[in-house]
Amino acid sequence: MIEQETLELLEWHLLCQHLSTFAATKLGKGAAVNLEIPSSPQESFRLLRQTEEVFSLITDSGCNWSFDGIYDIGLFLERAKRGGLLRGEELLQIASTLGGVRRLKKIIDQRENLVTLKELVADLRTFAELEQEIYFCLDERGEVAERASPKLAGIRQKIRALRHRIQETLQSIIQSFPHALQETVITQRGERFVLPVRADCSNIITGIVHDTSNSGLTLYVEPKEIIPLGNQLQTARNEEKREEERILGALSDKVGENWEALEKLLAVATILDLATAKARYGLWLEAYPPEFIDFAGGEGISLKSLRHPLLLWQEKHENGSPVVPIDVYISPQTRVVAITGPNTGGKTVTLKTIGLVCLMAKAGMYIPAKPPARLPWFDKVLADIGDEQSLQQNLSTFSGHICRIVRILEAIEGANCLVLLDEIGAGTDPQEGTAIAIAILKYLADHNLLTLATTHYGELKTLKYSDSRFENASVEFDDVTLQPTYRLLWGIPGRSNAITIAKRLGLKPEILQQAETLVGNLSLDINQLISALETQRRQQEEKHRQAEELLQKTELFYQEVSAKAKALQERERDLKRELEREIKKQLLDAKSQINQVIKEFKRKNSPSPQDAQKATESLNKIAQRFLTPPAEKANAGYRPKVGERVKIVSIGQVAEVLEVNEDNQQVTARFGIMKMIVPFSDIESLGGEKATTTPKTNTTPPQPPKTTPQSSSPPPIPIRTARNTVDIRGKQIHLAYSILEKAIASASDVGTLWIIHGKGTGALRKGVQEFLANHPQVSHYTDAPENEGGTGVTIAYLQ
Repeated sequence: MIEQETLELLEWHLLCQHLSTFAATKLGKGAAVNLEIPSSPQESFRLLRQTEEVFSLITDSGCNWSFDGIYDIGLFLERAKRGGLLRGEELLQIASTLGGVRRLKKIIDQRENLVTLKELVADLRTFAELEQEIYFCLDERGEVAERASPKLAGIRQKIRALRHRIQETLQSIIQSFPHALQETVITQRGERFVLPVRADCSNIITGIVHDTSNSGLTLYVEPKEIIPLGNQLQTARNEEKREEERILGALSDKVGENWEALEKLLAVATILDLATAKARYGLWLEAYPPEFIDFAGGEGISLKSLRHPLLLWQEKHENGSPVVPIDVYISPQTRVVAITGPNTGGKTVTLKTIGLVCLMAKAGMYIPAKPPARLPWFDKVLADIGDEQSLQQNLSTFSGHICRIVRILEAIEGANCLVLLDEIGAGTDPQEGTAIAIAILKYLADHNLLTLATTHYGELKTLKYSDSRFENASVEFDDVTLQPTYRLLWGIPGRSNAITIAKRLGLKPEILQQAETLVGNLSLDINQLISALETQRRQQEEKHRQAEELLQKTELFYQEVSAKAKALQERERDLKRELEREIKKQLLDAKSQINQVIKEFKRKNSPSPQDAQKATESLNKIAQRFLTPPAEKANAGYRPKVGERVKIVSIGQVAEVLEVNEDNQQVTARFGIMKMIVPFSDIESLGGEKATTTPKTNTTPPQPPKTTPQSSSPPPIPIRTARNTVDIRGKQIHLAYSILEKAIASASDVGTLWIIHGKGTGALRKGVQEFLANHPQVSHYTDAPENEGGTGVTIAYLQ
């Protein structure tokens, strides 16, 4: 009884009506309006998993999760079970429902991670044969089709032949006696074909009169010539009707034979639609799934930015005021929360909000709070909210509250309940009301899991300081606007604002002074202390908000910098590719011109020294045109030293030099926990001096380079990670080629590939480096530094 009263006080029925608007079928709407609250945690967990799994389906743009074609066929099944005859349109709705549920089952079967929904439809029969038979026997209007049986086809053919003969006979009469007719048309009366005969010509066209016009001037006569044909037609129609009823009866019997399985199918469709309505309602609320906790076992309640679902509906559908969210944090040691504050400040709304979301979580619904939404599974939610005054039962306001509290205390025996008490102890002498309120709350602290109570009694604020099971909360009040902010403050008791409000509204100063004297300095000091705490809390919240904004801006800045860095890398790669194409083009042009000079030189049988001189001059001109003149040897300048701190230009970081390799003109540097190999061209001292590079001299004749000329931008820094490292030790070289190909493709966007081949005899190293020398994606390669493997590791630089 008290649980049902609580549902009415919390307006659960109104929430269920809102939920029903998100259902797709009549069955789902009915189930939502009459939504039952589970009595066990296991049932709540199962319903919540259903909602979560359906939520994943409706938010998947590639999933056509739809209840089109599913009808409420419960009454049809009941009639068929009792042996009744179903009409054609009713059978079509059954067939459509079978197809719609089969479509939903197929979607569930094809998806992974839908464990609960798969269990729901595991043994579901969708009767494809019955659906096909219904569609075969009936047309889209629900009428029996001729293909349903050969006998029906024969009867309908006979009917068409008789109608044709009747039409021909009547046309002949019309042509013979047109003057005897009011109109030269053929019509029907009572399924009999007749002609509109003028009353004064009834002796010309004789037969059976089936009707007369209102004026009496027209007789609707079935001529005697077609009466036998009309009788035969009526007999054939009766045969057609009996055959149609036989076919419909056979289909109805098949439905009746499987009524249990079909009722289960209908129940599954209802469950799926209800779960879909919950998921869509949660999506509309911008809600999240609750996490059930063990409150008695030491886990705290956390509901951040909690909003009242009915107020959200008013805001979005009825132009209501914006909903102010509240934060609820209750430690597991707390058993009673006393909420204080001014009237219309939101105390009662807070109770209703918490009570409603606890019921929503039990029913497997998402709750309008930010994740993680953590709350216990309460056996019962019991409330005493509102005025229980009753003239019929001779109950005052106080008596009405006490009667309901008595029923609540009886209901909590042996159960973990959430109790919501609004204005506890109100409606009687304040001193006695305070005493009764304290006694009730202490009893609930001893015998109940959690109680939330609103009050105006100041003595209830002090319970927290003598009993750790009590906690204070208050609704905030703005002294400037004299309006409540509807925010819920935890750990701070509400203060009296009566004198402040009276002063703002212009009450005489002498009256206010006397009121302050009567209240006493201690009460004023307490209110000032509470006001100071509220101000301090607001300041801390503002600092927290500013810190969050700064963090968001920092994250946004990091994303922008990362995007720009990526764009620059892409631009560098594009320029490199363009440079490679240009160099290849110039090489081809140079080769073509050299070949032309050689051909001309060879064309002469006995070339003279002058011819050789001309050819040499031509080759020198080609060389001057295509070859870059060697750079002048740079004067010895800044050189990094081991242990020195230098700046890496490309990433703007300061690093420590661990090793200097003059041969390869690169250093091994470390910043943070990362090591990397950096070329001299990418290093400068902390004073801004650039490290100078010395080109290597080569006495051998110039050969076509393996690598393409580099752009002016610094080469990528070879950072070693698991992604750009491949280990081929122990592999035969011909088997290692495919591994290297995959590794190069995987590390192409990184820029370097570390190949661990070991030292051994050196055969594997030689084969790897020969492979790299001929690979189109490798610009060049080097041995790793000694502290990174030396000659046992080759670093390939990728284009």
